[in-house]
Amino acid sequence: MWILTEFAIMATDIAEVIGAAIALYLLFHIPLVIAVFITVLDVLVLLLLTKIGFRKIEAIVVCLILVILFVFVYQVALSNPDWGGVISGLVPNARTFSTGEKIAGMTPLSGALGIIGATVMPHNLYLHSAISQTRKVDHDDEESVAQNVKFSAWDSNIQLTAAFFVNALLLIMGVAVFKTGSVKDPSFFGLYEALSDTSTMSNNILISVAKSGVLSTLFAVALLASGQNSTITGTLTGQVIMEGFVHMKMPLWLRRLVTRLISVIPVLICVMLTSGKSAIDEHTALNNLMNNSQVFLAFALPFSMLPLLMMTDSEEEMGHRFKNSLWVKVLGWFSVVGLTILNLISLPDQILAFFGDHPTATDQTMSNVIAYVLIFAVLALLVWTVVDLHHGNKKLRAQVAQAKLAAEE
Repeated sequence: MWILTEFAIMATDIAEVIGAAIALYLLFHIPLVIAVFITVLDVLVLLLLTKIGFRKIEAIVVCLILVILFVFVYQVALSNPDWGGVISGLVPNARTFSTGEKIAGMTPLSGALGIIGATVMPHNLYLHSAISQTRKVDHDDEESVAQNVKFSAWDSNIQLTAAFFVNALLLIMGVAVFKTGSVKDPSFFGLYEALSDTSTMSNNILISVAKSGVLSTLFAVALLASGQNSTITGTLTGQVIMEGFVHMKMPLWLRRLVTRLISVIPVLICVMLTSGKSAIDEHTALNNLMNNSQVFLAFALPFSMLPLLMMTDSEEEMGHRFKNSLWVKVLGWFSVVGLTILNLISLPDQILAFFGDHPTATDQTMSNVIAYVLIFAVLALLVWTVVDLHHGNKKLRAQVAQAKLAAEE
């Protein structure tokens, strides 16, 4: 599970590298290969942050989120979307889970899973649990613990809600730009160009603002801020899980450097392999790499949700007052089982996508074999996790019972 969570952090880092490199290219016209290498230098930013304290880091993260939120709210307000269609689009339907059609190289189901992975991110479950332990609390005072749990829950819910709205606003803005079909580049590059191209706009206010270049520049700034925000949270989470799973500690800057150097490799390979092709092909390849990294996050999410759910369901672990209520249990297990099923349904199409746009019958057979082997491995690992946690809970229950007997004697 530690290895899987580390992979999830690296998948997040791949998206950060791509987003930051694109932002540097758009803002300062730095070639993509050089921009990718520049993203490694964010370790210097992290070095500075380690000197100022955890609470100040939290404040910086909040400021970055507010910048991103403000930019997208402003741009969506100017785009004047069909809010009835937006609201109806939030309700899942048969097309949401479709695997038959592809849009910009992804099925609707893969796209939906990517949004889930990008919003929640499995490793952040560990981070929010760790953050709650940094607060001053008297563990012998039940009311003090209850207050800490309440504020931690509010903190997590507010941040996840903000992440949901940021992703939703980005989708709305993307639809407003791409719905006419006149923009052929489905990546961030295409969105940036479209935000300064008045020929695709019908809103007079939007046209006047777009002429100044403010819309496209704000978008690139939000992209860069998003990458830096994820850099901070990803590094802190990596330290938490490394200490928790394997009891190994290393300096934050070294942790950041190692993770970033590994994550840079697939991005550089993607850029170099497509450097001789058209700009749209290069942009689409980067876009697909980033989308697939987010789909992997959704794939890894049940492996973080399951231990958290089982531990918080346990009265021995949490106590009678703090264990999950019935409705949290029901919603939690529904989310884990539902997400796992959707991941397994999507897996064959994800594997087949690696064989190119026009796979042969042999490619399809091979992809199915690989997919079914992975499905078996995933289910086996999930069952092993449940059994192992169940045995651990039984052992803890026996220890609690022995302690009570010893206290009575």
